[in-house]
Amino acid sequence: MTVFLTTPRLVLRRWRPADREPFRAINADSRVMEFFPSTLTSAESDDLADRIDAHFSEHGFGGFAAELRTTGAFIGFIGLAVPNFDAAFLLPPSAQAKEHPPQVVEIGWRLAFSAWGQGLATEGARAVTRYAFETLNLPGLVSFTVPANLRSRRVMQKIGMVHDPGADFDYPGLSEGHALRHHVLYRLSCEKVL
Repeated sequence: MTVFLTTPRLVLRRWRPADREPFRAINADSRVMEFFPSTLTSAESDDLADRIDAHFSEHGFGGFAAELRTTGAFIGFIGLAVPNFDAAFLLPPSAQAKEHPPQVVEIGWRLAFSAWGQGLATEGARAVTRYAFETLNLPGLVSFTVPANLRSRRVMQKIGMVHDPGADFDYPGLSEGHALRHHVLYRLSCEKVL
């Protein structure tokens, strides 16, 4: 099923083949990827788009392609994902079997640099939050980033998320001492929104 969420300035939808080229440009922009280990090659960007599409097929939700209502331009994604790594705040993967709803779902975003500073991430994240709680009936959401990513942390705060310092964690796959390894965790429960 194709899900469309709309806000005053955005359409959030399933991905189209035409989204891949602008997504490659977003993932190759060092400003956008400042708090990731590296920019992505075209092949890596396409692989990420494939994983997002597969997530929709597996879970019925995912990272929605974000487009501007005025122009139809693709500007990135805003959406939901079931984290696929081990951290203390996550249930064991065996508890997230397909027949059971996921217990921990992340809300996240990645927008083109040209879309920054306009409140679009916050606007889209609020719509996705409502969808998560009102349509999917999720009990809560998490979001995480490196401590220095103040822009994303402000979006988290603006949508009502609260930092949970006791759940901060080191991101698996990044080596001990890596500058981007430590992450802060934010939470939002449905009770705070509904």
